[in-house]
Amino acid sequence: MKIVMLEPLGVKEETMREKAKPFLEAGHQLIYCGQALTKEEKLERVKDADVLIIANSPLTADIIRAGERLKLISVGFTGVDHVDLETCRQRGITVCNAQGYATDATGELAVALMLACLRDLVPCDQTVRTGGTAAGYRGNTLKGKTVGIVGTGMIGKRVAALCQAFGCKVLGYSRSESQEGKLMGIEYKSLKAVCQESDILTIHAPLSEATRHLIDKEHIDSMKKTAILINCARGALVDNQALAEALNEERIAKAGIDVFEIEPPIPADHPLLHAKNVILTPHVGFLSEESLEARVEIVCDNVLSWIQGKPINVKA
Repeated sequence: MKIVMLEPLGVKEETMREKAKPFLEAGHQLIYCGQALTKEEKLERVKDADVLIIANSPLTADIIRAGERLKLISVGFTGVDHVDLETCRQRGITVCNAQGYATDATGELAVALMLACLRDLVPCDQTVRTGGTAAGYRGNTLKGKTVGIVGTGMIGKRVAALCQAFGCKVLGYSRSESQEGKLMGIEYKSLKAVCQESDILTIHAPLSEATRHLIDKEHIDSMKKTAILINCARGALVDNQALAEALNEERIAKAGIDVFEIEPPIPADHPLLHAKNVILTPHVGFLSEESLEARVEIVCDNVLSWIQGKPINVKA
């Protein structure tokens, strides 16, 4: 069986082959990828592939259809909205994700952005570098804040636990309320109520057509003037034009954004690039040495389990 990588997973080839050893020793072939490929190169690689390994680059219908032997796509990412799932279903291709690999890394970045916003860390850095002092700065503590979590899956619950450790009250919104979340003290409310009552609103929901612009202008306008919005999930979950306008008009206080509608580099006319009081990071929530090692292991486990007839982490 030919197992083909279509993009790098952030680890060296020897690490990838070490994690892939169980199916390599069974006689299967791994075609490693250590650099970004053009579309033409992807089309060529997929032609005789039985299994594809990808990360978070879009996998379009034409590339999927080019794989006449394709039976499995192992996605080195939590979300799978960048894969044309309808084409996969039509062709009977199994899609598995790497759920859980970046729970800690993403959760910790969300809290880091909260703290950076609360304590004005980026402006403080610039002030020191330009000869300034602490005059005019007066931050806020995370302790005592009400944190609203939109999406209480693995990452959302991890953020809840971290915020509780800081002494926060945690509200939650999810289409399916988590019993585990309730037991750990998340108070579930409507999305409207969570937006209205939160000092910090942090987004951890999956992206689908149903959740696109889940946090729209109406929800942003309902937030406290002192509120902070954090997004480490998917850029399109938030109406970023409405968010930028709210920041510029000081209808909400600050934002910390790690994700956009497209992967960075972000176009120069993107509204958040010109908004006030926003910290922007280039989609690094999932990026840590520990998480990259973990995702390679999960991706390879997905392939091995599927080969053994016991697929795991199946999303389509």
